[in-house]
Amino acid sequence: MIEPKKRPGDMAVVPAGGVKRPRAELVAAAQSQQLVAMGPPRSSSLQAPIMLMCGHEGEVYCCKFHPNGATLASSGYDRLILMWNVYGDCDNFATLKGHSGAVMELHYNTDGSLLFSASTDKTVGVWDSETGERIKRLKGHTSFVNSCYPARRGPQLVCTGSDDGTVKLWDVRKKGAVHTFQNTYQVLAVTFNDTSDQILSGGIDNDIKVWDLRQNKMIYGMHGHGDSLTGLCLSSEGSYLLSNSMDNTVRIWDVRPFAPKERCVKIFQGNIHNFEKNLLRCSWSADGSKIAAGSADRFVYVWDTTSRRILYKLPGHAGSVNEVAFHPEEPIVLSGASDKRLYMGEIQ
Repeated sequence: MIEPKKRPGDMAVVPAGGVKRPRAELVAAAQSQQLVAMGPPRSSSLQAPIMLMCGHEGEVYCCKFHPNGATLASSGYDRLILMWNVYGDCDNFATLKGHSGAVMELHYNTDGSLLFSASTDKTVGVWDSETGERIKRLKGHTSFVNSCYPARRGPQLVCTGSDDGTVKLWDVRKKGAVHTFQNTYQVLAVTFNDTSDQILSGGIDNDIKVWDLRQNKMIYGMHGHGDSLTGLCLSSEGSYLLSNSMDNTVRIWDVRPFAPKERCVKIFQGNIHNFEKNLLRCSWSADGSKIAAGSADRFVYVWDTTSRRILYKLPGHAGSVNEVAFHPEEPIVLSGASDKRLYMGEIQ
């Protein structure tokens, strides 16, 4: 007897398990899997909406994206600076060794060719970000270096703040500090103004001080925080300064010349500091529309700068979130925490 010819659509396909399933059913299953894989609409080129990076052996205190957005650097208590790819599997492709104390802050210079690291070993490391080689060690502080910040323009200048109560200015091409400003108390955070002729510093005396590099003196202070300042960050266009303080507020200050005497323009709340007294940092998004800050309650906080509303309170970390950084081009936030982990998550 001749069997009737089967049309291709009727063919039963036998999967590995051996149970026959009609083709239509398999197509439907494949389509539903596809839908699950798609999930909510994606807003970045990350492999998944949230990427976790593990590899540090101690608390992560600092993390920064390279200015080109393709790689990032992180460091902390384990004294190692780990370099990661942002896209694909986010693999750790290099480890920079050289510090003999915890690394408290990391910064790339404007073109991303150099990476600066401030450490409790009283030195600042200057690294070639391409080769991973340490080019220089800046020595001169007599206690922990809590913060470092390279100048945005001009020569290879970097400013540093230390527990020895000084703010120092360095030229990478010279030996020793170019200038030292004496502060009364420990300095926890420093940054340059936009034109790199002023250094802004904050510490355990609750005030932000502005040091003029031409007059070699402090020209004014900004008062308002009720506890130690742990993070400072200048906006990309250079007009506003962001500060994170142990008084559980994040503030925006107008640092333009000839601004009104009351320079504090906005106050944000939500993130908290606790007994750990970590140096929680803060940052601006590239377009200035959002700010983010570290918090001891294990959440990543992102605010809208105009409305002062909390846009995101992102869970996931199991320890104090010490630094949050924005990707230079895409809607991605990076966070490093005391749980030894880094997360990258896309935002809308």
